[in-house]
Amino acid sequence: MTANKKLDEDAVPLDLDRLDIRILSALQADGRMTNLKLAESIGLSPTAMLARVQRLTREGFILGYEARLNPLRLGAGMLVFVEVLLDRTTPNVFDAFRAAVQVRPEIMECHMVAGGFDYLLKTRSADMNDYRRFAGSLLWQLPGVRETRTYAVMEEVKNSTHIVLPRVGARPRA
Repeated sequence: MTANKKLDEDAVPLDLDRLDIRILSALQADGRMTNLKLAESIGLSPTAMLARVQRLTREGFILGYEARLNPLRLGAGMLVFVEVLLDRTTPNVFDAFRAAVQVRPEIMECHMVAGGFDYLLKTRSADMNDYRRFAGSLLWQLPGVRETRTYAVMEEVKNSTHIVLPRVGARPRA
């Protein structure tokens, strides 16, 4: 299962017990935790822990691991959200837009939304001049774009990738 699947395809019944939730919580807090340390913190053998983590990965609860980088230190301190309204809402326009967005590293996230516009983009640039170059040379040239609204972020108040995990009342699996 990949992160690019549609939400309705990912809507499967949760098959998690308390230990699974504890494992996911621990890994969400520290994805670099070794299997041995994770096993010790949960109270399982390393072999049982590895099997559980592999199952959680195989079943799509764990999508992968990555380092969170500091955009300020890497010259990408300008965070901008962009509303995109397409000129037509037909399958071929949606497909062309989605394909074009996939290959642009400046576009960190792209979400189809319900409401007054079609897509919400999250972008990173060095500064406003860099964003203006990106908007003029790429953003406004994306397939089907009729109108955009730009929201430059003045302050990141909260930035988290953590998901609130469900509470599970079932007994742990064997």
